[in-house]
Amino acid sequence: MARNAKSSKAKGRRLQNYVRDMLRDIYGQLHEDDIKSQTMGMTGEDIVRSPAAKEVCTFSFECKNVERLQIWRAIEQCEANKPDCSAPAIVFKKNGKQPYVALPFTVFCDMLQHENEERLSEQT
Repeated sequence: MARNAKSSKAKGRRLQNYVRDMLRDIYGQLHEDDIKSQTMGMTGEDIVRSPAAKEVCTFSFECKNVERLQIWRAIEQCEANKPDCSAPAIVFKKNGKQPYVALPFTVFCDMLQHENEERLSEQT
């Protein structure tokens, strides 16, 4: 494998591992093996979730650590790889920048609505 391809895969693997570790921290009730990074070059989701993890985390993750993101290609890849009943989430970053996530707008609105309902219930 060419040096450039090796470094590109390592760069992608670092983001996958970062996302995996963050999810493991958030969902501490799960076992470590419930959330794993996909082996580089394999097809499917970049973050592999067990059935238990899918119950609490409904997102299907595609990770892109690139300088120039081809967003529509990433969306198509994420949509094709996601299991039924999962929402696509593209985590992306480039050198020297923090990771961001792209979600369908309706999913984002559902999150806002849930946050607002929780805030309102705390006030009563």
